[in-house]
Amino acid sequence: MARNGGRGEAGRDADGIDRRGFLECMTWAGTGLLWSAGGGLPRAVGLGAARAAEPEGGLRFLQISDSHVGFDKAANPDARLTLREAVARIRALPEKPAFILHTGDISHLSREGEFDDADQILRETGLPLVFVPGEHDILDEGRGRAYLARYGRGTRGAGWFSFDQGGLHFVGLVNVVDLRAGGLGTLGAEQLAWLEADLAGLSSSTPIVVFAHIPLWSVYPEWGWGTEDGARALALLRRFGSVTVLNGHIHQVMQKVEGTVAFHTARSTAFPQPAPGAAPSPGPMRLPPGELRRHLGIASVSFVPGAGPLAILDAPLTA
Repeated sequence: MARNGGRGEAGRDADGIDRRGFLECMTWAGTGLLWSAGGGLPRAVGLGAARAAEPEGGLRFLQISDSHVGFDKAANPDARLTLREAVARIRALPEKPAFILHTGDISHLSREGEFDDADQILRETGLPLVFVPGEHDILDEGRGRAYLARYGRGTRGAGWFSFDQGGLHFVGLVNVVDLRAGGLGTLGAEQLAWLEADLAGLSSSTPIVVFAHIPLWSVYPEWGWGTEDGARALALLRRFGSVTVLNGHIHQVMQKVEGTVAFHTARSTAFPQPAPGAAPSPGPMRLPPGELRRHLGIASVSFVPGAGPLAILDAPLTA
């Protein structure tokens, strides 16, 4: 398996999957989004309908996010348990995805034991996984050194990278470094210059999937739910005919489409957060008994040639 931070020479595993730029990490966490790609624009279906909805020969992959392993407060006394329930949903899929994208906050406090627990639970999937960090993953004294040592092989800078798979170009960005409480995420000049160079040689017809922890669009700047220089990254992506941007961080499903760019934020398997402006501040939202799992879960998405923009059917851990 090749490990690099950009578009290096292609390499294939024994199963024939092109792993260019992949990381050899087998652990993952958080809410899942099942994708399949046969070219064109993305479409989503619930996991229960995944078998009937998948296009033949298409690329299928997961997005997962915000597992917060180590969180044990009133909003969810055992984030490990709900993570295990999400894993069970993934294991029950009739057809396995090729790989998983994790959009950050594997851990709650960046502790080695939290990363270890997440790895132990999630290794059962046997699926390759690639990561970008959340702010909760870089709280250690080394400001992310523990995350990079464990999950960042083959990446650049604070953990950004790209790879090609199934006719799509994937770009993992990092917008959580030097994040202030309530402040917007930032990419920085170095990463933006890398992104411009990474995209330069691609045809405008290449489908692009960008994933980062904090949304690149301004969901609710008052709570820091956006990226200060995200517009500069989106300007570099504007020439492409199909761009999908996947994020976590806000622990709820929100979507929008601007031209050829479709945005989607994923739920968490740890705890929900309030809708923008619905509370004095963001943070873990305590729900009545029996309601938590309605706000956590897994959704399924597929790429289908000629389909419309993103249409997500979310599958909670319980109906």
